[in-house]
Amino acid sequence: MTLYNSIIFGILVAEVVVFSLLALPIPSKYRKPLTLVLIKPFKNKTVQITVKCVLGFILLLFVDSINKVYNINHHELNQLKSGLIQGTEKIEIMSRKFLQQRNMYLTGITLFLTFIVTRTFDLVDELLTLKSNLREDNLFNKEKLHEMIKEKDKEIDRLKEKVIALQQEELKE
Repeated sequence: MTLYNSIIFGILVAEVVVFSLLALPIPSKYRKPLTLVLIKPFKNKTVQITVKCVLGFILLLFVDSINKVYNINHHELNQLKSGLIQGTEKIEIMSRKFLQQRNMYLTGITLFLTFIVTRTFDLVDELLTLKSNLREDNLFNKEKLHEMIKEKDKEIDRLKEKVIALQQEELKE
């Protein structure tokens, strides 16, 4: 495997690890720090530009591998069918086809997983934001409900006193 394919494979492994960490059912108190640690380097502008350049190169390698697979399928395999190529040349063509298909799948799944990881992170971030907002709203609602209960208790006490006062007036009459 060439150096750039080894690097792409390393990127793919890193993406699988990050996706696994994001997809695991981890409690919110551990998930939030974990996601912040995972995303912190990517908020830097130079890292963002570098990542975009690397993804651009991977996209170019993907298009190149598709082109090579197409050329092998249509030109060299047609020569095989016509009987012009035999023996070791046939094995060499099939070997090149296999290697180019491997490169195509490697670069393609790396690009696809990049978009999946990005979307998963956005969803996890949105989920954590909504959970924290819900907790704040619940605390606010609890305080509001406690105040309303105190007000109603005071009104009940006032009405009880009024009922007692009215009953005593009726007994006097």
